[in-house]
Amino acid sequence: MPSAAKVSWAQLRVGILAAVALFILAVLIFLLTGNKSLFAKEVTIYTFLDDSAAITEGSAVRLSGIAIGKIGRVGLSGENKPNRRIKLDLIIDEDKIRQIPADSQAAIGAENLLGTKYINIKMGKESKPIVAGGELRSLDTREFQDLVNAAYPSLQSLQQIVERVNNIVATVETGKGSIGKLLVDDELYQRLVATVAEVQKISVAISAGKGTVGKLLYDEAMYDEVRGTIKRVDATIAGLQTDLSEGKGSASKLLKDPALYDEVRATVAEMRKTIDEINKGNGTAGKLIKSDELHANMNKLILNLDRTIDKVNSGQGTMGQLMVNPALYDSMNGSMKEMNQFMKDFRANPKKFLTIQLKLF
Repeated sequence: MPSAAKVSWAQLRVGILAAVALFILAVLIFLLTGNKSLFAKEVTIYTFLDDSAAITEGSAVRLSGIAIGKIGRVGLSGENKPNRRIKLDLIIDEDKIRQIPADSQAAIGAENLLGTKYINIKMGKESKPIVAGGELRSLDTREFQDLVNAAYPSLQSLQQIVERVNNIVATVETGKGSIGKLLVDDELYQRLVATVAEVQKISVAISAGKGTVGKLLYDEAMYDEVRGTIKRVDATIAGLQTDLSEGKGSASKLLKDPALYDEVRATVAEMRKTIDEINKGNGTAGKLIKSDELHANMNKLILNLDRTIDKVNSGQGTMGQLMVNPALYDSMNGSMKEMNQFMKDFRANPKKFLTIQLKLF
């Protein structure tokens, strides 16, 4: 059997391990649920509100939007003075309190659209910071911040609309665009007035029965001619319908001839076969469209052609020198002139160039 000393030592070790495990568990829970250092020192300052606006203990305390602590106790202050009915304990990190001026103001803000509240401290201008246990003045905003947050998208859209309207007005005032030119450009205004005058003249002429439109509206003879033309078109359509119903005429054969229908259908089938062959890559057209090798060869050919053109433009090779070298061009031009002169002399006196000499040894 183990001795009493060994049993006591084993029990002590188990107790120490259990205590360490509980301590580690507590530290982990603290780190997972908290947002500050384990060994950070904290101080408490106070502020008073007229309405808590459903703010809860543990909510964030922010300095100009930056988290510096949390809310401790939220309760009634026992006072009935305006803006002092609710007392809030603000638990602040000790190293952050030195950055809060004494004339700063606390207000309730909305964390998100779901309504999570927090205390936001608006920094004052005094150089003296607030001390631990001090009191911050508060702004009685209550639900005003919620109203502003809800109206912010509408206000932003309204601001964008106002900016666009301002841009349009500025453009018009500077004489840009059609409306701006119409307002400030006297020449465009005179043209518009002249155009309106011409339109009035045309309207007067039409009302007087002048011109084609006026005659069409007021001339009985032209009206009768148009009416007769319409009657003839109606008669032609009626005759076409009669031929179709009786199977007469070219239109009837085009619509009712089975042989012609079969020919058209066969032609369409052949066209479909040809298109299918092209889509499969068969034939010259199919290979031209589907062949990757042919595409690569064409790209290579175009690339080589581009390189050749670049060389010619840069003066490389005979063609390049001919394009950019004036001396070579002048030399070739002189040679061509001499050749032309030689051909003229040869045609004029061929015996001069075809003399044959015989010598005997």
